[in-house]
Amino acid sequence: MFKSMVYYGNTSIGEVEVWPKGEASAGLAVAAWAREIRVDRLSPPSERCPPLAVMHTVAVDARCLVMESRPPAGTDVAPLPLVAMHAACLRDNKTAVVPLGDEELHLVAMTSRRNLTNHACFWGYRLPFGLYNSCLTMLNLRCLGIVFDLDETLIVANTSRSFEDRIDALQRKLNNETDPQRRNGMLSEVKRYQDDKSILKQYIEGDQVCDDGKVYKAQPEVVPPLSDNQQPMTRPIIRLQDKNIILTRINPLIRDTSVLVRLRPAWVDLRSYLIARGRKRFEVYVCTMAERDYALEMWRLLDPDSRLINSVQLHDRMVCVKSGLKKSLLNVFHDGSCHPGMALVIDDRLKVWDEKDQSRVHVVPAFTPYYAPQAEANCSIPVLCVARNVACNVRGSFFKDFDEGLLPRISNISYEDENDISSAPDVGNYLIAEMSLRNLAHKYLSSDPNKMTDLKENGFGSNRNYFGYSGNTRDDMLPVSSTSEESRFMKMEDNNSQKTGGSVAALKELCTIEGYNLNFQARPSPPDGSLGKESYAQVEVGGQILGKGVALTWEEAKIQAADEAIVTLRSMLGQLGHKRSGSPRSLAPNFNKRFKPDFPRVQRVPYGTYSRIEGHVP
Repeated sequence: MFKSMVYYGNTSIGEVEVWPKGEASAGLAVAAWAREIRVDRLSPPSERCPPLAVMHTVAVDARCLVMESRPPAGTDVAPLPLVAMHAACLRDNKTAVVPLGDEELHLVAMTSRRNLTNHACFWGYRLPFGLYNSCLTMLNLRCLGIVFDLDETLIVANTSRSFEDRIDALQRKLNNETDPQRRNGMLSEVKRYQDDKSILKQYIEGDQVCDDGKVYKAQPEVVPPLSDNQQPMTRPIIRLQDKNIILTRINPLIRDTSVLVRLRPAWVDLRSYLIARGRKRFEVYVCTMAERDYALEMWRLLDPDSRLINSVQLHDRMVCVKSGLKKSLLNVFHDGSCHPGMALVIDDRLKVWDEKDQSRVHVVPAFTPYYAPQAEANCSIPVLCVARNVACNVRGSFFKDFDEGLLPRISNISYEDENDISSAPDVGNYLIAEMSLRNLAHKYLSSDPNKMTDLKENGFGSNRNYFGYSGNTRDDMLPVSSTSEESRFMKMEDNNSQKTGGSVAALKELCTIEGYNLNFQARPSPPDGSLGKESYAQVEVGGQILGKGVALTWEEAKIQAADEAIVTLRSMLGQLGHKRSGSPRSLAPNFNKRFKPDFPRVQRVPYGTYSRIEGHVP
């Protein structure tokens, strides 16, 4: 413990005793700012989220001190200005903010079990500059972050040069291919490339396109500047709505920068969900390995009226990663605009993301309009509609856990307690397992009859032309072999149990296939108050608690709960096995009677997909 003077601006408002906590306990005592704690301002008031709940969501391990006021020598009354600041913070759900360069110290006013009058006590948290305000706003609005990749996730774009390269590569393969069916598939793919190359050639040469006897002339579209020192730019644009094709020119003065862009079907549905009825459900970001000028134009075509990302925000929210580097949510949120645990990623590749972010990535099958043109049309639920439903489910589950799990626990925490509130809500807890998505990708490509032979012989992702990447970059998307559903579940668990947390992935996979909502929660403290240092976890399936765990860490407790839940779930499914008619979905009526799920309910859909859910947070 050491003593420190607290200032508001340049005015001294009282003396406090400070106890360093966590990693800060070793070096905090000698820090200059800790000897003179200078409050610069109070944070914005919160409408519904107490500051401690925000801290536990975005900075659970960042508590660096606790401090309380001490009355001047010879008196028993604490300094009134400090007490007044404490009372204002409690009343208005504010924090006292101390600037620390690129970071901020937030002093969270706490209540004390000692019920002392004229007493001020705080917990202190160090956060990146601006993170608290951003996440406070998002939590009050029930809003999460969503990060989109571009190429092969939302669009496929080609220049004349890339068309030529792809056609040449296919023709070389044709020279060595003897199987008639495979040759026919490759010839069809070549023709699709050649047709679009011809369209692009017309656009390059004359700023117009003749398609099905109708002439489409380029229309000028003004691109607003992203900063004051930039001039507006006008691009010649042709939109072939029936084919979901847009022709644009990255540099309007250089015709060789002309690009033919195919937009992924159902993008309008996903976009409409994100902005429906003016309600902001997600803060939108883009993270791509493409060049910046190209990426900005692709996003403009996807969001032409700047409703997902306004022009002022676009410079910071468009993150372009250099080839060879990993994508990272910390890099995406470099300005403190969101916390990684509050963000969902939509990408067609998993391994390009930093390992700690991979649990938050919803991997979609790559968009392959030339290789598998019928795949999107033949899916019962379009890929981007699946992504929309996943986003909806994740958001609903996150805020259910926040409102019904975290907030009640926070309300019982006092200054004297340790900061052991167990887990914070994290988007990674609510995503379905990378196995269900492999099945979805397999089903997606197999829906194109032209590619069935390739799938049977090579397996998903083994041919470079499936996604434009070699197989070793797609090892996160390999198919799951299966015989019966039961043996598939067993094989899946046996393989996963060899890894830390494998039972969690196995349980998510099983719940996804059966169509039941899964939610990991922190278990309430024992009624006798004997919580101690352990972390408690419980897992809810279809509205019922099926497993519980207690361990030194949250992850270990979560694994214990998953181990117990998967045994219980299998047992219940086994009891109903005599009613199985070849598909686990046939268990739904009987299983639901036992579980009585109340939130959110996932409708039965083909394996590895999500349908619309009922009862989600609006």
